[in-house]
Amino acid sequence: MTAKGVGHPGTCVVCGSRLKRNGTTSAGTVRWRCTECGGSSVKRRPDVVRAAQLDAFVSWLLGPSRQFEHGRSARTFRRRHAWCWNVDPVITVTGEVYDQVQLDGTYLNDGWCLLSAINGDGDVIAIQWTDEEKTASWKALLERIPAPRVVVCDGGPGLASALAECWTDTKIQRCLVHVQRNVRGYVTMNPRTEAGKGLRRLSLALTKIRAREQAADWLVALNAWHQDYKGWLDERTTATDPGAVRPTWVKATATSWFTHDRARKAYHLMARLAARGHLFTYLLEKFDGLGIASTTNHIEGGVNAVIKTLLRMHRGMTSHHQRRAIEWWAYLHSPAPKPSSSLIRPEHWQPASAPRPTFDDTTMIPGGWGATLTAEEGLWARTGWAGRTR
Repeated sequence: MTAKGVGHPGTCVVCGSRLKRNGTTSAGTVRWRCTECGGSSVKRRPDVVRAAQLDAFVSWLLGPSRQFEHGRSARTFRRRHAWCWNVDPVITVTGEVYDQVQLDGTYLNDGWCLLSAINGDGDVIAIQWTDEEKTASWKALLERIPAPRVVVCDGGPGLASALAECWTDTKIQRCLVHVQRNVRGYVTMNPRTEAGKGLRRLSLALTKIRAREQAADWLVALNAWHQDYKGWLDERTTATDPGAVRPTWVKATATSWFTHDRARKAYHLMARLAARGHLFTYLLEKFDGLGIASTTNHIEGGVNAVIKTLLRMHRGMTSHHQRRAIEWWAYLHSPAPKPSSSLIRPEHWQPASAPRPTFDDTTMIPGGWGATLTAEEGLWARTGWAGRTR
């Protein structure tokens, strides 16, 4: 009698007779024996096996465990799960219009650049592989996502051009931490002039603003700084001045240049962003209660930093495997990932082999060669000193 509750493998593959349960194998799998020919078999479920293998593979790939912890040995694990690298997880675009989307790019050690987009909850909604943060790559990413109400990003020129073309009605919130970094790059962390110290203080105050009144006060302070140092900013050095040293960034044909060029760049950066309305978008009244971020810290710390930690855990992976690991992490951190087993297709674990090239041996023989054997080929008994015996 067949035991109830145990999946029956069907009939005997040899004689077609019925099978009955006959204990288990050394691996614990139920064994079935034919009542006529006595043949033994077990129920095969390749789909279950493949799903379990893929789950173990993803668990190892995204976790701190080592390969030998998932099987008998690391070599066995690599052999059994080699096909799992062929599964390509793709984030499904849901079409939802988000209140905010954060965008950022990060460079990997193998020369690739990953462009990422997350929603307000920190879920990865799209990624794009590229060689650098250029306009075409950003457009390829933005065109897959419905335009949100607000985008939080840094000041990359490629992204700015793509936003102007793809998300024309989306408000921009410039990352205030990036603004601070840019100003620090111009005036340094410890400016020597009072004007530079004032610009440094203004940039540090950006991330402390929490209300519209504070933003208004900051804009007043920026304007007051400009009134105090406008003449200082406009000072120029001429090539004929005694002791004048031409900076490396000044053209050889230029007769004069701004004396305090880096301070000018720091001021005009903040003034330009303020005039465009990119500094305090998160404080606009129409966005109250939406929790619009003022920095890209969420994507830098929650995506970029995490994937680089992931790659450090698996040092030595090929470039292709590194990208596949990141794709798995991004997929499982998307808004609605499907079970890993649902992504398996037959071509993943049994890929079609490439056709072997065929050669015509006759085309490889020079026309001057014959098809007969000659003594010069060393096939006959040799005479002379080489064939002499002692």
